[in-house]
This record gives sequence, C-alpha cells and structure tokens, in this order.
Amino acid sequence: MSRLGVVFLIAFSVSAFSQDITKEIQRYRQMIADGSPVELFELAGEELWKKPQGPNNVSLEKCDLGMGPGVLKGAYARLPRYFKDADRVMDLETRLLYCMTTLQGRTREEATSRVFGTADRPAEMESLSAYIAGHSRGMKIAPGLSHPREKEAYALGKALYFHRSGAWDFSCTSCHGEEGKRIRMQELPALHKPDYARAVVATWPAYRVSTSQFITLQWRMNDCYRQMRMPEPNFGSETTVALITFLTATGKGEPYRGPGNKR
Repeated sequence: MSRLGVVFLIAFSVSAFSQDITKEIQRYRQMIADGSPVELFELAGEELWKKPQGPNNVSLEKCDLGMGPGVLKGAYARLPRYFKDADRVMDLETRLLYCMTTLQGRTREEATSRVFGTADRPAEMESLSAYIAGHSRGMKIAPGLSHPREKEAYALGKALYFHRSGAWDFSCTSCHGEEGKRIRMQELPALHKPDYARAVVATWPAYRVSTSQFITLQWRMNDCYRQMRMPEPNFGSETTVALITFLTATGKGEPYRGPGNKR
C-alpha cells in the first residue's frame, strides 16, 4: 500500500473511532438522564425558596428575577440581564445573593460562606438554581442584550474568553477554541460558536454523575479559573457574570432543556 493510502486509512479509522465515541457518550447521557436525581435538588430548592431566613425572617418568594417579584416561569431563560435596582448585570446566582441580602437581611459573608457544595451536602445556591431553572424548560434562551450595561458585559465576556494570562498562559480557548477537541474522552466544544454553545447553555445548571454533585455556572467558571492556575474569582464577580453573559448570548434562541446531566 502506498504512503498516501496508509495516511488515508489512518485518518478514516480515527474519524470512525471518534464517531463511535460520540455515539456512546450520547447513549450514556441518555441513560443517566433517565435516572437523574435532578428532581431531588429541585424539591430541596423549592423548600429553600419558601423558607424564611435571615434577620428579617422572610423567604425569597418576593425576589424579582427579572419577570416581577416571585415570578419564576421563564425567568432563568432571560438571564443574565441588567437590573436597575442593583445597577449591574446579574446572572441567577448573583441575583439570588442580592435578594438574600436585601430581602432577608443576610450579610454577603454569611450568604456566600458556602456557595459550592459537596456530594453529601449540597449548597443552598445549587438547590435554588435547580428549582428556578426548572421553571424555564422549553422556553427559548434570551439573555438581555439591549441595555448598554448588557452590551458591556457581553463585550467583556468575549474579551475574557480569548484573553491569555496566568502561570500557564491559558485562556478559555486553550480548551474550548477548536472543533473536535477532547480530553479523556470528554468533548471540549468551541463555545464561541453558536452551534456548540446552544447545546451547552441549554442544559446548565446540571447534575454531575462522576462527582454526585449538582453544579452551577458560577461553579463552572470558578473551577475553570482554578484549572488554568489563575486566581479564583469572587462569587458573582463582574468577570464570571460577563463570561456567562457571553456564553449564554452565543447560545441564544435554543429551547432550555435543563437542569441537565454531565459526566
């Protein structure tokens, strides 16, 4: 066989192997979706939403997530967005933190003392995110992009996505910049492209089978910075909200199918 023929055979084999992996991963995702414990997190989140807490001893039921006080239907699908009362763009968790401090009277330190949970002890933010996001199933993702502050957040998020820094000179594109990239059989989608972003933003927040944890987008942004050996951002920082705004805007128009399941 000629050298060209060998190269063609290798390329064909790699392509076929890649397609087989993709099919198996899709089949695996369907299997875990059938037995997902997401509903348990949603139930826990409903209890927290209605539970009086803080010095004011009130619940979060009057929290305005952008659709009016206490309105949950479709709220997650419209985030991040600009909130006039806080004068900033907020994602779901950042807005929840705002309501915890303004409605319930809790301090930021107390409300953020444990924002990322463990397998045996989920965090409050995680269960609340599951409950609220579930009310947007089937609705098209439509984050705020018309207000000047929303446009600024999108532009900052896009710049951060491509900006290289840190000890390893990494950026988001180091992992999510090329099509067909994988690590340990895990697909690394090019999230700056709508075709890839839609499938991702439509399923977050999500239950992660490998760690038995429910994880949020704030957690995902924080952990990406940790893996890139960069200083981890503060919870609900302008940086994380901007990145979430950019990714969500890139995937806009996709019907929401979460909370999802991840490997």
